[in-house]
Order: sequence, then structure tokens, then C-alpha cells
Amino acid sequence: MTATTSAPVGDPERGTLDKAADENFPVAPFFLPKAWRDDLMAVYGFARLVDDIGDGDLAPGGADARLLGVSDAEAEDRLVLLDAFEADLRRVFDATPHHPLLRRLQPTVRRRVLTPEPFLGLIAANRQDQLVKRYETYDDLLAYCELSANPVGRLVLAVTGTSTPERIRLSDAICTALQIVEHLQDVAEDLGRDRIYLPAEDMKRFHVQEADLARKTAGASVRALVAYEAQRARDLLNEGAPLVGSVHGRLKLLLAGFVAGGRAAVHAIAAAEYDVLPGPPKPGKGRLLREAGVTLRGEG
Repeated sequence: MTATTSAPVGDPERGTLDKAADENFPVAPFFLPKAWRDDLMAVYGFARLVDDIGDGDLAPGGADARLLGVSDAEAEDRLVLLDAFEADLRRVFDATPHHPLLRRLQPTVRRRVLTPEPFLGLIAANRQDQLVKRYETYDDLLAYCELSANPVGRLVLAVTGTSTPERIRLSDAICTALQIVEHLQDVAEDLGRDRIYLPAEDMKRFHVQEADLARKTAGASVRALVAYEAQRARDLLNEGAPLVGSVHGRLKLLLAGFVAGGRAAVHAIAAAEYDVLPGPPKPGKGRLLREAGVTLRGEG
């Protein structure tokens, strides 16, 4: 889980929301009804802020910590901040939260009858990031994605009033894929945080050592490993893609954007010959549009 820009001093709410432009997928595009856009941005603000707490990427100056009632002495303790953030989240459901992003979320929660569980899952994922730095198996990684990524898709379905068990299953596949793709793009950045999201069993299979991930460019073994994990993400995107055809109208465009963003990012990784170590390969707008067209036609 990673952030790509820093918030301006003195405006933690605006700086957090500004990061939407840097995601692999559209957060709340212009073509959606305004009520949906507002609610999706409120959900995004929560998800982005909890990631920023977990990654140590809060705006400088300590404003977020103070809003959450955390003393200056403990403002660098991410677990303390996450505990305070969870306490403020719970106020969303039965009182008045302190943080402006959570106050912004409260009307969405009430209007869409959202439950605490997906929000608590995202907090739990960031707690896990403080305690678990390596993943032994792919199943271990999937269990992490169940907390770190899948709640976001479930919240999108809840906000748009389209949740069904089958749509949730398909959404989970897409969200897990997007999380894996982000991990592949950010191997070097995550290693700088002493985190590796490539399963250890796969690293052994491809004869990759941790030191290999610290190089400026990837060797053949690392490229083969990244290609293997990228195929897993591609397969999950294909598994989840029928979600797009299960809905209509503007929501169909939004969900197609999620799938297309993931597919375009996988293509960018492949175009870089699976060398992700110099920096995250990013797709161009043309590729995104092509992938969106393929996804909308159900050809992917």
C-alpha cells in the first residue's frame, strides 16, 4: 500500500483527496452522478488517509495526529495513530468524528447504510503492514488483499446500490488483482519500507534473493518472477471482468475503468520487460482508453 504525492502543509483533507489523480483506476470520474462522486470521494478519502497513516506519509506538521487526539510525543507511532483513527471511525456510526475526512464520510455512511466492516478491514491491513513485512505464500498474500483491497470494491458496490454475492466475488477478484499490480509497480519503494509483497515461495522458485530486489535494474530471475505474478494479476482481472457486463449505464463505465486500469498497468509492466526496479511502469492514456474499449465490449 503506497502513496505517491505529499499533502500540502495545513490542509490534510485537500492533500489527501488530491492523490486520487495518481491511482491506477478512476476514483470518481466526471460522468458519474454528483451524489455518487461525492460519496465515492468520501470513501476514497478514508482509504487514502488510512494508507498514509500506515505508510508514514501524512502531511508534515502533525495536523492529522492532533485531529485524532494523538500527542506530539506519539505522532510518529503508526499503531497509536491507527488505533486513534479506528476510534474516530467508530464515531462516524454513533457520534461526531474529529477528523474532517471522517466527518465528510459520515453523511455517505448514513445515506448508503454502510457498515463498519469494510472500513475496519482497511485499518486492519495497515496494522498488518506494521507487523508483517514478508509473505511466505501466495495464499498469505491473498489473505492480506482481502483486508487491503477487497473492501474498496465492496464499498463501491454498496455506494451504488448494486451489491450481490456474485458481484462481490467478481469485485474481490478485480481488487486483489489491482493490489498485486500495485505491489509489482512498487517493488523498489516497498523494499525501501522494508516490505516485500512477492511471496517468499515464489522468490525461491525463481531463485530471487532480497538483495536482487535492491538493484537498480532487474536481472533475468527477477523479471521472470515479476512476469509470473503479473500473469496472476491478469488472470484475476479476467476472472472479475464479467462484473462490468452485470451492470448498466454509468456504473458500467466506472467498473470498466477499474478493469482497464489494471490491464493497462500490467501491459506497462510487460512493456518494461518486467523490470520494475527503476520505478513504477505507468500506462499512457491511449492504452487506458484501448483497454476500456476492450473491457466494455467484453473481449478481454
